[in-house]
Amino acid sequence: MRKGRKFLHVLPQDGGESLTTSFLLFSGWLLGYFQIEIDLEDQEKTTFTCPFGTFAYRRMPFGLCNALATFQRCMLSIFSDMVERIMEVFMDDITVYGGSYEECLLHLEVVLQRCIEKDLVLNWEKCHFMVQQGIVLGHIISKNGIEVDKAKVELIVKLPPLTNVKGIRQFLGHAGFYRRFIKDFSKISKPLCELLVKDAKFVWDEKCQKSFEELKQFLTTAPIVRAPNWKLPFEVMCDASDLAMGAVLGQREDGKPYVIYYASKTLKRLKELHNY
Repeated sequence: MRKGRKFLHVLPQDGGESLTTSFLLFSGWLLGYFQIEIDLEDQEKTTFTCPFGTFAYRRMPFGLCNALATFQRCMLSIFSDMVERIMEVFMDDITVYGGSYEECLLHLEVVLQRCIEKDLVLNWEKCHFMVQQGIVLGHIISKNGIEVDKAKVELIVKLPPLTNVKGIRQFLGHAGFYRRFIKDFSKISKPLCELLVKDAKFVWDEKCQKSFEELKQFLTTAPIVRAPNWKLPFEVMCDASDLAMGAVLGQREDGKPYVIYYASKTLKRLKELHNY
């Protein structure tokens, strides 16, 4: 079976402008992958053996190399005329939105009708109707913008000093998930990243502890990232040092600046500064 190369639909890179509306409906699929039938000729490729005999799947199970991309492609195909207009699809979750209560109800009716037509089943227990904020892919989405999920951040903040490379990778993975909210993330995390270099001796010094504490502090005070207003001009602020370079994308509303996106990158050598 050829491995699929279809990308996965993620949180909108424009800052989630489409989701930052007044009313939202959050909903999850009930059967997930099992709602997709496997072609009869391909069912034998899913064969497995257990004490009770040899069996093959008739519907797509979780774990197949192409399952993620196939499911996402299927959902985008079903809702192709609605995505980024009245709804978003993130794997087994959908988000229907509207600028007003009445508009959201109208969009909900259209989406549910499509689900009926395609025999898609929703999980009632995971549905949240007519809310004004909710969690999408680890981010809190509301009309104010996008912000970090405080519950996830609390777990990160409670972590003790790290003692091995595995712990550093896990911490940077969790913290890096929210790097768009942290100014100069690459520069701040550099002491920790240096411990991940091959054959590097693990020494948890003051620089590492400072980096560790600063990242946790910035996560707890991360600003709400607003969606861009395409009618207003954009502002880009850039800076660089011997260690890293960073940029901030923002706009001004009534003369007051606000952040849309933070970006940063670590420099391995000083001469690399001239390549950008």
